Amino acid sequence: MNFVAALNEATSKNLFVLEEQIRQAIAEDPFIYEACAPLFKGGKRLRPMLFLLCANSQKNFPSEKTMPLAVALELIHTASLVHDDIIDTSKKRRGVETANSKYGAQIAVLIGDYLFAKAFQLVAENNYGVAVTTILSKLVKNLCVGEIMQDRSLYEIPTLAEYYTRINLKTAIFLSSCCQLGAIVAQMDKREVENLTAYGTGLGLAFQIIDDLLDFFGDEKITGKPNGGDLKSGVITLPVIRALEISEESPALKKLVTSGAVTNSDIDTAIKIIRNTDAVDYCRTRAEAHIESARVNLPITLKTSVALALDQIADFIVDRTR
Repeated sequence: MNFVAALNEATSKNLFVLEEQIRQAIAEDPFIYEACAPLFKGGKRLRPMLFLLCANSQKNFPSEKTMPLAVALELIHTASLVHDDIIDTSKKRRGVETANSKYGAQIAVLIGDYLFAKAFQLVAENNYGVAVTTILSKLVKNLCVGEIMQDRSLYEIPTLAEYYTRINLKTAIFLSSCCQLGAIVAQMDKREVENLTAYGTGLGLAFQIIDDLLDFFGDEKITGKPNGGDLKSGVITLPVIRALEISEESPALKKLVTSGAVTNSDIDTAIKIIRNTDAVDYCRTRAEAHIESARVNLPITLKTSVALALDQIADFIVDRTR
């Protein structure tokens, strides 16, 4: 399913404006543009699009009011990916060389910091108010807390509750914040803001679970990164947690994933063990349950076109291949 096809006509047009404003945001210095431009190629723009849909859910807000915040959300997301790639020593992202691989960790850290700073500059210049700034500040804080939690528990097997805490901090809160911000900008009432925030949470939990499946079983040509990257970095996700619970080969899998040095051969072995269990179906069932929870929270007051787009995005989350 083409992601843009899941958006209503007005928001799809906004995507072109968004791309141009992202380009303008990073074009103030030739080297910064050269370093940053490849980072924005191939992304789904899920976060700013969720914000724009929710912001335009009841009345049409002018592009000059909504677009700077949409750009800021994509800049924050990309900054977090730059820092993730440094921590994971990743060589590729979205099929292209990562900033740390191309320029080294020192420059990559500064590129990520620049993108964070540029995002908050856009928000400050457009006077979105304390509520918006507070949500964005908490969002970045939670991204950091989630990453710290993950980094401190590498090669350790998390409980299901610990896994959910991590993916909530790293992914779900981001998507829920995008929906919440859109609802606030649209001046929706408190209950509707809460409902759209809950929709984003369900979406985010499902998104990360599917992401964890794709890390093992996605087409590398489509995902743009090698299978088993999380496991090689020491990050143990839901497919492994489930396989460890029920596989007859659980002791061998446990030894492999907690070894502290996972090889490509180990990844192949882990994939075979996971495939021999119900882990894939288990993860998909959980993701689908979160999607249904998201749908239930869609306010009935939404414009028909927006409600349809948000419903289609929910389908996209569980059906996606990258």
